[in-house]
Amino acid sequence: MAMERANLLNMAKLSIKGLIESALSFGRTLDSDYPPLQQFFVVMEHCLKHGLKVKKSFLGYNKSLWGPLEMVEKLCPEAGEIAASVRDLPGLKTPLGRARAWLRLALMQKKLADYLRLLITRKDILSEFYENSSVMLEEEGAVIVGLLVGLNVIDANLCVKGEDLDTQVGVIDFSMYLKNDIDDYRSEERNGQIAAILDQKNYVEELNRQLNSTVQGLQGRVESLENSNSKLIEELAIAKNNIIKLQEENHQLRTENSVILMKAQQRLEIAEGDLNCELDTYKQSRQGLDEMYNEARRQLREECQLRQDVENELVVQVSMKQEMEMAMKLLEKDIHEKQDTLIGLRHQLDDVKAINVEMYQKMQSSDDSMRHKNDMIARLEEKTNQITATMKQLEQRLQDAERERASAEDGVRKFKQDFTNKADSLQKQITQREKQMMQLETDLKIERDWRQTLQNELERERETIAQLTAEAQQINGLKKEFHRLQDENTQLKGICEEQEHALEELGCKLSESKLKIEDIKEANKALQGGQVWLKDKDATHCKLCEKEFSISRRKHHCRNCGEIFCNACSDNELPLPASPKPVRVCDPCHALLLQRCSSNAT
Repeated sequence: MAMERANLLNMAKLSIKGLIESALSFGRTLDSDYPPLQQFFVVMEHCLKHGLKVKKSFLGYNKSLWGPLEMVEKLCPEAGEIAASVRDLPGLKTPLGRARAWLRLALMQKKLADYLRLLITRKDILSEFYENSSVMLEEEGAVIVGLLVGLNVIDANLCVKGEDLDTQVGVIDFSMYLKNDIDDYRSEERNGQIAAILDQKNYVEELNRQLNSTVQGLQGRVESLENSNSKLIEELAIAKNNIIKLQEENHQLRTENSVILMKAQQRLEIAEGDLNCELDTYKQSRQGLDEMYNEARRQLREECQLRQDVENELVVQVSMKQEMEMAMKLLEKDIHEKQDTLIGLRHQLDDVKAINVEMYQKMQSSDDSMRHKNDMIARLEEKTNQITATMKQLEQRLQDAERERASAEDGVRKFKQDFTNKADSLQKQITQREKQMMQLETDLKIERDWRQTLQNELERERETIAQLTAEAQQINGLKKEFHRLQDENTQLKGICEEQEHALEELGCKLSESKLKIEDIKEANKALQGGQVWLKDKDATHCKLCEKEFSISRRKHHCRNCGEIFCNACSDNELPLPASPKPVRVCDPCHALLLQRCSSNAT
């Protein structure tokens, strides 16, 4: 059963791959007479029949595919239309014909992979119809269902009503997969190996059938020999009984007994000779059977070795797929870490910018205060200059007044000396002069008070000057701190520029890694056939130029994005990961793929 599952999986891979490649090269809707499509339905029928349980009915024993396929209607309501259409077809009389019609309608609906995926997930339902080691209950069924997703790119128009689906004989044609012109990217050595393996498989199957027939014949002969041996044993027992009876009668009839005893011995010798001959022939046939059994066992061992090689190749492919998935996960993790570091660096850059703005504001405020204090110092210096000028003027006036007083006192002495006789006349002048002197004294006192107030103001101005000098020293300290902050600002700007350069490099690496991830995802999507293939009936206008489709303006699918465009918007051809041949792509996909190729080349 395991070997049959492996062979069916290989045939399913070959038929699905051949159908997709031939359909893409065919370039139009497939019909019922297309040979790769007919071969695909035959292979799918064999896969679904594998391990199917035999059920008893009124007409005898039968194996029906319609039972498990009919259960899809309960799992998916969309399959109800197909089941109803199959039941309403008048030409179908057998369950096998209904199952074949269901497969064709599901392929036209592009839901065959989805329906079978829902079916294989319900092991409890399938166990009622299939054996435990069948394809549908093992991993090979899941692999085949995954391969069927690629058939969504095929447009098929199959006429189920007029075909005779009940009496068709599903025979797999291996010649379709042994031609060198079908497989474009496999070498001739691989095709020769496949042909040799298939020929060896046919030879082993024929040899197994011959061995089975030989073993059945030998088993029949062994059974006949055992029957004859049992008969001889029974005859021997009867003869022994007769001998015992004759020995009992030998007392009376010795002469007759001796004759009868001789005859019995002769018959016994003849029987023993025949038995020995039969045993010799049995041993010879058993020896030939052992040789044939050893030969068959050796061939079975070779088949097991071939199967082990195929399983090792499958394990290598699975490990490659797991490594690809692990690489994708590591790339995504690296991207997330780089994004986190990028966010942290941006936060640091914002903090540095906020610090720079705060320092700039402080610098502006310190400049304004320093400007204001310089203005105050200039005004105070002007005021002190004015005060010193007024003090010089007052001292000059005081000196003049003292000189006038000295001259007055000299005049008074002269008047006393010269005009002693004129006391009366001069008394008046003296009184007048005394009045003038009193006035001058009051003026002098006023001048002294004014001078004292000026000295007090000068001391206050000196105190303000000392305060201003202290503030000027503080301003000088602020200037030094400002210069230090400017140096720190330049250093922070250099660090910021370096971080911005590192961020640009990280952005470039991030964009490159994103492009690589998109390439890997698109390659994986292309390998798994995961692109969305838009239906013809869903598109009435071109996706790019939005012109309406008509008889002259036909619809064309882009093999990269699956959208529908006109001929003018999709006349480019490029090789894709899913197809090494140049295929039709739209103008946006053409530009995007060329950009990616140029970025990968750089």
